[in-house]
Amino acid sequence: MNGLKFLAPVCRNLVLVLTILVSGFSAAFAQKGLKDYYKGYFKMGVAVTPRDLKDEKTVQLIKQNYNSITAENAMKMVSVHPEENRYFWRDADAIVDFAEKNKIAVRGHTLCWHTQAPQWMFKDSLGNEVSKELLLKRLKDHIYTVAGRYKGKIYAWDVVNEVIADDSLFLRKSKWSQITGEDFIVKAFEYAHEADPKALLFYNDYNTEIPAKRDKIYKLVKSLKDRGVPIHGVGLQGHWSINNPSREELEKSIQMFSSLGLQVHITELDVSVYAGRQGGQIGRNQGGAATAPFTPEMEEKQIEKYKMIFDVLRKYKKEVSSVTFWNVSDRYTWLDMRGRKNYPLLFDTNLEPKKVYWEVVKF
Repeated sequence: MNGLKFLAPVCRNLVLVLTILVSGFSAAFAQKGLKDYYKGYFKMGVAVTPRDLKDEKTVQLIKQNYNSITAENAMKMVSVHPEENRYFWRDADAIVDFAEKNKIAVRGHTLCWHTQAPQWMFKDSLGNEVSKELLLKRLKDHIYTVAGRYKGKIYAWDVVNEVIADDSLFLRKSKWSQITGEDFIVKAFEYAHEADPKALLFYNDYNTEIPAKRDKIYKLVKSLKDRGVPIHGVGLQGHWSINNPSREELEKSIQMFSSLGLQVHITELDVSVYAGRQGGQIGRNQGGAATAPFTPEMEEKQIEKYKMIFDVLRKYKKEVSSVTFWNVSDRYTWLDMRGRKNYPLLFDTNLEPKKVYWEVVKF
């Protein structure tokens, strides 16, 4: 009996110690996020808005899961440089300041794009189409000012965005290409490198897994490399869906671009619960977006697609150095602007991990 009395407090202390240890392990596990599961693979990023940074639950989700952020719209030309002699820095500064405060890296998006470019850029003082020389000067001034402002604070820039045509043409028809030919592409990379020599510079595009478009992108970036233009990588936007891309085409894209000695970033990842290709479409109609259900069938197909995508990305971890989701959660996604609610991300409308989240981190 005396032995049992002696053992009783020992057992109680042992139980207490085990309880503390289990609690500690549980707390540590609960604090793990995407960036922790993928430590040693690639940066895990997310596109944010200034609104996201004002919501405490969203802020905690970002801090727990991501070690890279991208401004969804705040650094695009029309947002940051709406008039020739006026820059608007508040939103972009807020995102960079948040990142610096929380030791999160920043991807810059984007220095030159045909969409969301202010119309003044292409008009002279008389309202006529601007000359090639003046347009390139304005591009230089813009890039020097924006990339220069954030010099040393942004590890990679999407310098040129979506210039390859989806049809039989090589370059997309835009004011940039109509006025300057291909020169604006070369000059944009040169200006960006001059403004911030240490930043990684990327060409960024969608539908990079379609063979015909992929071949044209390859031709463009190889030409830039061969000419000594300072380009360091290709951004595969990753606006995918439950039925594309195939594993074979995704692997082929990574293989082709990395064969040129270029890094690959997945820059705008989401997986639509509706079939079809999502890249390159600008949605504006939000009618009925809140009514479409997230069905079990959608969920299962989305899980399978995300599992495949991350299996491939892990396989090519030497080639892929950053993966960025386009928006934080299903609460808000640019895909909602197609007229029906979409559920393309790893976190639900309440900012809680979906089943697909656990499939992505369980490897």
